[in-house]
Amino acid sequence: MDFQSQRHPNATVIVLSGRMDAVTTPMYETQMRALLDEQVSHLVIDLGGIDYISSAGLRGLLITAKLIKGQGRDLRVVNVVGNVLSVFQISGFHAMFKIDDSLEAALASLT
Repeated sequence: MDFQSQRHPNATVIVLSGRMDAVTTPMYETQMRALLDEQVSHLVIDLGGIDYISSAGLRGLLITAKLIKGQGRDLRVVNVVGNVLSVFQISGFHAMFKIDDSLEAALASLT
């Protein structure tokens, strides 16, 4: 999995690509915890490049949501499509996360 962060005026955007599974999620969690230790502003996670997500990946996203909420900040998820969208719907995660269709929409909602 590839993990890239981009700073925007009102949020940090995390762009993920590849697979989010039991092998790659620990790396995601390590990088995310380091990023959140920097006291980032709001957070947007772009899942448009993720082609597979397992229960381990879902757990990693849930941990991120709890950590960012504990800091009093908002989390948005964007570009949840294809198989990832199906997994979100089946698992009920679509109701647990604020999901936007695009990065622009998410950033606008955080101003």
